[in-house]
Amino acid sequence: MNLAIEKVGEVLVVSPEGQINSGNAAGIEADLLSHVEKGERRFVLDMSNLNYISSAGLRVVLVLAKRLKQGAGALALCAMQPHVREVFDISGFLAILTVVDTRQEAVAKVA
Repeated sequence: MNLAIEKVGEVLVVSPEGQINSGNAAGIEADLLSHVEKGERRFVLDMSNLNYISSAGLRVVLVLAKRLKQGAGALALCAMQPHVREVFDISGFLAILTVVDTRQEAVAKVA
């Protein structure tokens, strides 16, 4: 698992590659939350290179969303592959998270 991180203006764009599962979720969560602790408040998760997410991965996204909300931040997800989107849909996360099609839309939503 690799997290590609890019700053677009005030927005931190994080692109997970590969899988988020029970084996790597804790490390990914720690990495993302360290950016929040350093003052980042606007996040985009670009899911275009994520080919699998488990319930542990969903928890990481939820923890990040809650932490950002507490600090008046914002989170948007974009470019989900169909099977990853299905996991978010079945879990009910599509109803509670901001999910858009493109990175450009996601950056605009949180900027």
